[in-house]
Amino acid sequence: MPVRIAGRVVHLEGDWTMSGVADNIDSMVQTLNQMESDGKNNFLINCSQIEETDTSGLQLLNAWVECAKMRGIEPKLVYVTDGMLRAINEYGFSHLFSDIYSDAYW
Repeated sequence: MPVRIAGRVVHLEGDWTMSGVADNIDSMVQTLNQMESDGKNNFLINCSQIEETDTSGLQLLNAWVECAKMRGIEPKLVYVTDGMLRAINEYGFSHLFSDIYSDAYW
């Protein structure tokens, strides 16, 4: 599963490119509902297992993060891989993720 939750940590895995995002949507919706029903508002989004990403994957991740925020959830991206960080900067997404990115747990 490309998205799974363990406690207050959401783990993102696998292919977050145009060819892989369709596989992520259902599990993202389920995880978002699970996060909301948990009653806690701080969640870490562990990106260490993301293998590849492109604009499609980053757009989906941004939409998911914004949906979480609208539900009162405060996500923090952690363990962002060098490749993902390069893609965020290369594709012009740094302004979308700058307020939720952290190098470590809070």
